[in-house]
Amino acid sequence: MTKSQASIKLYLSTPHACPYLPGEEATTLIIDPELKVSDTLFSQLASHGFRRSGDMIYRPHCTQCDACVSVRIPVDEFRPNRSQQRNWRRNRKLRIVEKPAAFEQDHFELYLRYQQARHPESTMCDPDPDKYFKFLTSDGTDTRFFEMRDEDRLLGIAVADRFEDGLSAVYTFFEPAQSSRGLGVFAILWEIQYAKRMGCPWLYLGYWIRNCRKMFYKTSFRPVEGFKNGRWVRLPV
Repeated sequence: MTKSQASIKLYLSTPHACPYLPGEEATTLIIDPELKVSDTLFSQLASHGFRRSGDMIYRPHCTQCDACVSVRIPVDEFRPNRSQQRNWRRNRKLRIVEKPAAFEQDHFELYLRYQQARHPESTMCDPDPDKYFKFLTSDGTDTRFFEMRDEDRLLGIAVADRFEDGLSAVYTFFEPAQSSRGLGVFAILWEIQYAKRMGCPWLYLGYWIRNCRKMFYKTSFRPVEGFKNGRWVRLPV
């Protein structure tokens, strides 16, 4: 850790119910919300397992559990498996439109349809456009919206942060009726290619928990590295 990182104020949340493992209690390490985060600093924090949600940069910090592992893909070494190759062929004619972070009504309406279909009881299923935009973006980051379009029809959006030596997948949402296309997987495949073109060696995928089924997809992209005991190691998955 650099001297500038060592001087950063860190806050520990109060214990709360773990959102991933039933019956477990979690605490979160949070970067000073008043800190001005540059691309350089964000890159350093990502390399130490931190992630962004809205303006909050955080990392799980549970005293009795280390199940949450930050994972990333070394994009130059990635090789798609057969299922991923089929997914790419199925979606290769989609048109990707890169846009800076900005509120657009059709994006928001797609987000609501996705949440209502996938997470109807979640607090994320909220018709407040301000909450939607604050969840996906931050004033201190270079956030991009990648539209996935079938000709002119908007099918999905992948949101990602770009920084000095990496790309961080923030969130992906898509038309619920198009679930069979595997647009979530396609978004990651496309982000891997985008990172390579931009000269970014890593695509960060957030946190992975071995016993959480909805996170299994993250380790299907191989090789994959996990941040464990203060360093990045190849995960034997």
